[in-house]
Amino acid sequence: MSRPQKAADRPSGPPPATNSVDRFFKISERGSTFAREIRGGFATFFTMAYILVLNPIILGSAKDKFGDQLDPVQLTTATALVAAVMTIIMGVGGNLPLALAAGLGLNAVVAFQIAPLMSWDDAMGLVVLEGLLICVLVVTGLREAVMHAIPQPLKQAISVGIGLFIAFIGFVDAGFVTRIPDIANTTVPVQIGATGTLTGWPILVFCLGVLLTIGLLARKVKGAILISIVTMTIVAMIINSAADIKSWGLTTPAWPDKLVDTPDFGLIGHFSLFGAFDAAGVGVITVVLLIFTLILSDFFDTMGTVVGISAEAGLLDEEGKVPNLGRVLLIDGAAAVAGGAASSSSATSYIESAAGVGEGSRTGFSNLVTGGMFTLALFLTPLLTIVPLQAAAPALVAVGFLMMTQVKNIDWDKYEIAIPAFLTIAVMPFTYSITNGIGAGFLAYVVIKAVLGKAKEIHWLLWATSALFLVYFAIDPIEQILGAK
Repeated sequence: MSRPQKAADRPSGPPPATNSVDRFFKISERGSTFAREIRGGFATFFTMAYILVLNPIILGSAKDKFGDQLDPVQLTTATALVAAVMTIIMGVGGNLPLALAAGLGLNAVVAFQIAPLMSWDDAMGLVVLEGLLICVLVVTGLREAVMHAIPQPLKQAISVGIGLFIAFIGFVDAGFVTRIPDIANTTVPVQIGATGTLTGWPILVFCLGVLLTIGLLARKVKGAILISIVTMTIVAMIINSAADIKSWGLTTPAWPDKLVDTPDFGLIGHFSLFGAFDAAGVGVITVVLLIFTLILSDFFDTMGTVVGISAEAGLLDEEGKVPNLGRVLLIDGAAAVAGGAASSSSATSYIESAAGVGEGSRTGFSNLVTGGMFTLALFLTPLLTIVPLQAAAPALVAVGFLMMTQVKNIDWDKYEIAIPAFLTIAVMPFTYSITNGIGAGFLAYVVIKAVLGKAKEIHWLLWATSALFLVYFAIDPIEQILGAK
């Protein structure tokens, strides 16, 4: 792969635009060509298309407070629709080679943290609220205030913690890790396999999938995750047809009766904007903290992705600013709204867009190609829903690793940062809660800073958020003191 073209590498006088499309997207001006943009658009799609499989599996495997589950076929349609529409809008409105789709990590928050507390409609309503609040933050200029309030190491620790959480979910979904029944005479909470050993063909598919995925990643193969999912799905289908396997879990790897079908838009519009505030057993403080968790995960991941992709494409100006940043962030916020309204979870910018940049993308024209491919995927739902958990879960492990790499940026010799970062990272997977991890890290950071006599270094927004988390963790004794129970 050739080195990405930096601003300083470009000729001082770019060739003139050849037509109105070239002129609108500034293709020639940015040193690109239509061929590069098209090639980059395909590369981005094939690198991130795994979300069409993983998002329905993550959301579809979870139950809301009332035991209801979302339909995987409808989830696939909703995921593809939001990705198609918002990627095209980003291309036209933001003119960056930046694709959007349901965010991994964000969908885990919705599936395993929010949905168990309320109905799916209420949970998706919170996603819509999160997106609207992000738009407000962008429009009012409060983005800088929020950015400066949270120390960078804590932001990195949150991503690392979510990565471990996602990997743990992958191990559990595949059956590689199972919970030991409470009746067992042991203090060990989890075990390998269903009986303490790895047995069965489905587990073998998962293990081979992990080895294949990490091998492809190590070789830096483009589309490594998607290649692994497709390959292991084929292997699973062969095994399923040759052996008498009673259960693969949520999805059975059997060839569908038809490959093309009419999209099922049954989930579109099923959300309750303020329903979570009226949900029985869920307090206002809890709802506010859940929204904050979504905003934090979405907002800062987006900032890092936008800057990283723009830098790799050589699009940052002399001051390091991203072109059309305001519009880009506003569209990203709108994507979260669209994801909630479609019940596919919050959509966000994808770092996998770097694959397209590596293939030559420099403008939003490549998004038209990527968005077009997601549109085509709307009609291939039957083909996409034959992927078993054991073939897709290795991708969760791989994404967990990719998110884990940020741990190197944390200063582990500086305890006032290292301890809060450690608690953030450890509490998330150990309590199966992203919110708990963020709260533990924030509280530890504030307490340690105060003990060291550095309270003035703490932003008032962090003080306020930590106070909310303190109430969140102590809600039971507080309710008892107030006579609520």
